[in-house]
Formats: sequence, structure tokens, C-alpha cells
Amino acid sequence: MNHTEQQRLTAVEKFKQLDTTISNDLNDIVSLVAEICGTPVALVTLIDNDMQWFKASVGTDVECTPRSVSFCDTTIMKQGLNIFEDLRAHPQHCNNPLVTGEPYVRFYAGAPLITKDGCAIGSLCVIDMQPRQLNAQQQKALQVMAKQVVNLMELNWSLSNLAHQRQKELQHAAAIAESELKLKAIFDSSNDTHLLVDRNYDILAFNKSAATFIKTVYRRKVALGDSLLDYTEPSKLNQFKKYFNIALSGRSIKREWMLMPGTEHACWKITNFIPVKNSAGEVIGVALNSTDITHHKKQEDYINIQNEALNRIAIIQSHELRRPVASLLGIMDLIKMEKVYFNYFDMMELTINELDEKIRGIVKDSENTLHGRHLAVVA
Repeated sequence: MNHTEQQRLTAVEKFKQLDTTISNDLNDIVSLVAEICGTPVALVTLIDNDMQWFKASVGTDVECTPRSVSFCDTTIMKQGLNIFEDLRAHPQHCNNPLVTGEPYVRFYAGAPLITKDGCAIGSLCVIDMQPRQLNAQQQKALQVMAKQVVNLMELNWSLSNLAHQRQKELQHAAAIAESELKLKAIFDSSNDTHLLVDRNYDILAFNKSAATFIKTVYRRKVALGDSLLDYTEPSKLNQFKKYFNIALSGRSIKREWMLMPGTEHACWKITNFIPVKNSAGEVIGVALNSTDITHHKKQEDYINIQNEALNRIAIIQSHELRRPVASLLGIMDLIKMEKVYFNYFDMMELTINELDEKIRGIVKDSENTLHGRHLAVVA
């Protein structure tokens, strides 16, 4: 048999745990074999590194023995039957404690249990406390039943392994379902619209926000398999296809655009076109993620209006308000040149200069506010 001891021991471990149904079947086999061979004892044994384990038995309550005293240890080294008609006369076993003492074994015949990959894991054997022989029919029955024992044990292992794999698959499926449920909850809780589209523009997945948007704008209930082109403005169709094809080429791209201008549903959106790849790295579709920026755009427009107003105020302050003050300052200079002095002259000059300084400060502050867009100061 072409295998290593470690491979044989690995095979033995596969069959140590047997289902009750298979154990009952094996017990039926050993009972039948004992009857056919006319022996008081019959066993199905498995031999690991140190022990011989009895997986089915008739005529004994012992569950295991050390491998060192096992007759089956020599059986697993052979292809055919291993028969000792009188163990006392065999030099290898005559001093075995099972021969020299209780239960005083005299006869042993065993057929190796050889798995389909060629590993001898144990034996089907019969034992007697008297020397004896097996006829040809009995020997053949022992060999045939040994093959059936292996078939049953391998069937049991296969069924157990399948059941274990099935359990793992069910657990894995449950874990995936739970993850998908959590992911869908997150997916649907987003205010952004998310769509997954294949290369032919067919919708593969969408979130609640996308469904609501389409229902509101197009008065239709979106469904898997719908063409996204049916929910694309004709005026934006060429642009949409352009960016979609860029994503299909493997490059993400972002587009800011106004949708449905002039209608009650007019809005600004930023749309990300993201390529979706399979495990082989091939682009199989595009994920479209859109964020509504209408409020931001309105704020931007409002800020622009404020800036324009501020600019006009700055111009008025700079020219309209300073003009009469400049005139007053010129008059004061003429009065000084003419050396005309009167009561309150100094107070008037001081007041005019203070007014000029205040206006200059206001103009400078307005210019700084306009440049820095600190609109709250003006407001």
C-alpha cells in the first residue's frame, strides 16, 4: 500500500467519530461474520499511533487495547487475509499477553480495512480461544464484509462532511443575509441617490432615495431591469452617455449639473460616475451616486447678491459720501488761505476732519469685508 504512516493516521482520524446508525450497521456485520466463521468474537478495529479502537464488536466489552499487543497491527501491513490458526505456535505472537494470559486468545483471522485511497486503517477480524481454521467460503465472506465495512465508514464520513459543509453554508448564508440587511438599511437611509447600472444601462440596484426621486419626477415606480435612459432628461442624454462611457473605461468622474430647469422639480446635483469591477478586474457596470446641492447653490446665489450689494454700498461710500466732505474740506482750506476766522471755526474744522476719517474707515472696512466675504459684519 503506497502511503506513509502519517497519511494512514490522518485517514484513521476521519473515521473515529461514527454516527449511531452506522455503528449499529457495523455491529450487525460483526455479528454476521462471527456467525459465518463460528467464532465467539468479531471486531471492527481502527489503529492509530498508540491504540487499537473497537468501533464494533461482538463477544467482548473491551473498547480498546494498546497497539503494541494488537494482532491487527500485522494485518494492516498486508493486502489479503492475515490468519493465525494457533497463536501459541507463532513466534511473533506466542508471548503476547493476550495469548499467555486472559483471555488466552488462540485463533485470529483478520482482513484489512483499506480506504479508496489505499490507506489501511484497521481490520475486520474474528477471534477464538481455541485453535481453528477457516474454509474458503468463510475467508471470502471475511474479505467481502471488510470491504462493506469500509464502504459504510466512508459513506458515513461523506454524509457527515456534507452535513458539516451544509451547516457552514447555511451559517455563511445567514451571515451574508444579515450583512446585506444591514447594508441595505445603511443604503436606504442615505439622502443621496444611489444606482448600480450594468453596461447596457439596465438598473441592477437602487436605494430608497433614488426610488423616491424617480417616483416624484417621472411618476413611475422604478424596478430592477429598467433602463436608466428612461429616467434621463433628453437634453442631458448626450452628456450622461459621455460620462457613463468614461466610467466604463475604468475612470471615476464627477459632474455638477442642473436638472429639469424651469420646472417645479428643478435642482442641482453632483453625480459621481464610478466604475464597478468583478473579481477579474473587468468593468461590469457603473455606480451613480448623486448629492442634491440645490440649497448650497441657492446660498451661493444669495452670497453673490450680497456681494453685489456690498460692492454698490462701497462705491456709494467711496464716491457719493466723500464728495460733500471733500467739498467742505476744500472750503475750509480757502477760508484759511483768506485768513478768515470766526467763532466755532476750529470746532467746524475738527468735525469735518472727524467725518472724513469716519468715512475713510467705513470705505476701508467695506473693501475688506468684500474681499474677505465677511458678510455677517455688513448684515
